[in-house]
Order: sequence, then C-alpha cells, then structure tokens
Amino acid sequence: MDIRGQFGRILRELRSSKGLSQEELAHRADMSVPYLSDLERGRSAPSLSMLVDLARGLGVHPADLLKDLVLDDAPPSRKRPRD
Repeated sequence: MDIRGQFGRILRELRSSKGLSQEELAHRADMSVPYLSDLERGRSAPSLSMLVDLARGLGVHPADLLKDLVLDDAPPSRKRPRD
C-alpha cells in the first residue's frame, strides 16, 4: 500500500477509536468533510499544518499519525529540490 493509503488507514482507525464521525473530526480540525474523506481514502496527502490540525482534533501527537507508516527501500519517484 502506498504512503497516502497507509496514512488514510491510520487516520480512519484513530478517528474511529476516538468515537468520532468524519463530520466531528472535520469540524475539530477546521477542514471540509469531503477533504477528510479524501485523506482517509488515500486520494489526498495532508500538508504539515493540516497534519498538526488533525492531530489536535484527535487529541494525539502528530507523530502518532505517522509512526505506523511502512516505508519501502525504493528511491523517491520524483526529484525534490534540495537546499
């Protein structure tokens, strides 16, 4: 499963474990329900600030949204600018 899909699964599981609906979490994180749905389905990737907003809405540390991601050893598919 790719990173977006993994993140979506983790987000959905955390939201469900907290007993929150998508509507409630979207409200707490100040985002739209369709965007949250896209995140949970792996169709979108959150920005850093959105990741923090989601963590606050869930009452967890932002690292909790990333700690179970499984990274492969393949090189990045896109070149990123380096400072």
